[in-house]
Amino acid sequence: MRIQSIENVLKPYQTELLNHTLYSKIDDISHLKTFLNYHSFAVWDFMSLLKALQNKLTCTNVPWVPVGSPDTRYLINEIVLAEETDINSDGCRQSHFEMYLDAMKDLGADTSQIHSFINNLSVSETIFETIDKSQLNEALKDFLNFTFEVALAGKPHEIAAAFTFGREDLIPSMFTEILKNFQKNMPECNINKLLYYFERHIELDEDEHGPMALKMIEELCGNADKKWAEVEATSKLALEKRIKLWDAIETEIMTKQVALQI
Repeated sequence: MRIQSIENVLKPYQTELLNHTLYSKIDDISHLKTFLNYHSFAVWDFMSLLKALQNKLTCTNVPWVPVGSPDTRYLINEIVLAEETDINSDGCRQSHFEMYLDAMKDLGADTSQIHSFINNLSVSETIFETIDKSQLNEALKDFLNFTFEVALAGKPHEIAAAFTFGREDLIPSMFTEILKNFQKNMPECNINKLLYYFERHIELDEDEHGPMALKMIEELCGNADKKWAEVEATSKLALEKRIKLWDAIETEIMTKQVALQI
């Protein structure tokens, strides 16, 4: 089975992410805030991968005509519905990105960097110009550049690969456990909205979205060896970019920790 073969190839990268030493460094509120500041960009740019798939695999033009597989259309539209207009912890409609920013605010984390970046999109000619002119960490710039190169120029199966294999299959469940331990050690920190965000991802991905995304890749690749090879290459790159981003977050946490000890 082609999917199983891809998963076997990606296993070492996923294991490296799962066992990354970054997680053990997030042991106080300042370290958690640093992580959230970086990770907010990954929560945000995920939507562009999703919208790229919606544009390519469903009809977003007028006049409308049926496009592609009904199952694939359902998957994409279902995920867009959940990601863009889900129910937040207060029972109101909100995108997952907005939920994440609200969770950051509850913790007193600074959201000015992500807000400034998004505001600058309106005065830049391209997303790549916005990334280049930003003051973001180089690993984060590299992560974002890869996302938008795939979203804007990738073939449908390559975008689907970055979306399915390159994103947070392991991260939500792992971080939920980390946050629960964090809550026990620092009960004064309000992480309820953050926990809700990660738990909601687990609920949506495990039962329906994950299996359907794998089926989408099978339908897009069929028996084309070249497409399967491109899926593997894109997925590996996506995970490598994530690992480098994790490395950069860990380095910043450690640097700040050393600075405080001087």
